[in-house]
Amino acid sequence: MTGSRLTALRPDAFGADPVGARLERILASPNYADGVFQNPVGARSVPSGGMLKALPGNMRKDARARRRPVAPVPVHPTTLADLAAPPSSGLRLTWMGHSTVLAEIGGRRVLFDPVWGDRCSPFAFAGPKRVHPVPVPLKTLGTVDVVVISHDHYDHLDMPTIRALVGTDTVFAVPLGVGAHLEHWGIDPARLHELDWNESTEVGGLTLTATPARHFCGRGLRGRQQTLWASWVVTDGDHRIYHSGDTGYFPGFAEIGKQHGPFDATMIQIGAYSEFWPDIHMTPAEGMRAHVDLSGGTPRGAMLPIHWGTFNLAPHPWADPAEGTLAAARELGAKIATPRPGAPFEPSADRADDWWWRTVAVPPPGGWPQYPAAAEAAPDSEAGPDSEDAAAGDGTDGADGAEDYEVARPR
Repeated sequence: MTGSRLTALRPDAFGADPVGARLERILASPNYADGVFQNPVGARSVPSGGMLKALPGNMRKDARARRRPVAPVPVHPTTLADLAAPPSSGLRLTWMGHSTVLAEIGGRRVLFDPVWGDRCSPFAFAGPKRVHPVPVPLKTLGTVDVVVISHDHYDHLDMPTIRALVGTDTVFAVPLGVGAHLEHWGIDPARLHELDWNESTEVGGLTLTATPARHFCGRGLRGRQQTLWASWVVTDGDHRIYHSGDTGYFPGFAEIGKQHGPFDATMIQIGAYSEFWPDIHMTPAEGMRAHVDLSGGTPRGAMLPIHWGTFNLAPHPWADPAEGTLAAARELGAKIATPRPGAPFEPSADRADDWWWRTVAVPPPGGWPQYPAAAEAAPDSEAGPDSEDAAAGDGTDGADGAEDYEVARPR
């Protein structure tokens, strides 16, 4: 069978390979060498062989039980009503789950890594499935000025969501090469801002800059490392925010902070980590360290933990990313935001403690850690505490009463 016929049979969700002028830009990129995009620091993207030895322990009934909520996740019920009034500070963030965040900044609305699909998979019938619904339907969200994509893995670049935006005026800021997927799904190339690391674009008074990350790419059986991955900085001149996308820890966070900070808020990946892929995802402690690096060595601004709570993509217990971030923040006196999915918040405002995940998670042996009130922990602390393109789930049902949301078995 010829290559063209194979391409024709490839599922649409796999996207498209860069060609023509786009491919020429890739080949000329300083971040591309030896036929692939390169990480700022060497990174292994294939899970280590030790994972096979650990599988029996990870499949024990007690271990599996901790990898999913035991009751419905408390999704914020009044998201649209809360978004109706503009943010008083000029900056508001709404975590929709996983890495999807709506940022209202400079009078504009920026939507990071929007995933409204039920599964992060190329197939509608298999793959990691949501453990909670999206807080609001995409069609009711209203105007979105810019969609920002960090990389092309299924839990960050969702074909059904992109296709739902084809008929809108939304423009897209994406890493180099990712535009090929969007064009394949119907997005007009005139609406694409496709950037290499350290390149910027202007949209409606906002400056968006693609910054380095330590990760990898790929949606199909071939073409790995042919599209770039990135973290992002967005500023309106008065406020500055940072979205990490997916990344392993690396020294470049300090340089990003030096060039583009200080940040009013950072959105940092702290979930789906594992000792079997330590270079491409951060642990909660590493995520907090990245936030401190971005802050110039002293915690400042609010850190919003992302990439957790919605899809089960790793062997760790479901609540561990949030608990680990809370512990790291209390240790360092950092300000974190732990909103329920769909709850808008302004990073500059004080918030009451809401460790909501504890109400629906299996408690760890010995119970939940106890912490002093946020004000007692530190004067500046906040009042509150892969392979991503997996395509097969375990068919495990979610908690009773949690609609039909299930958690997929980690690979």
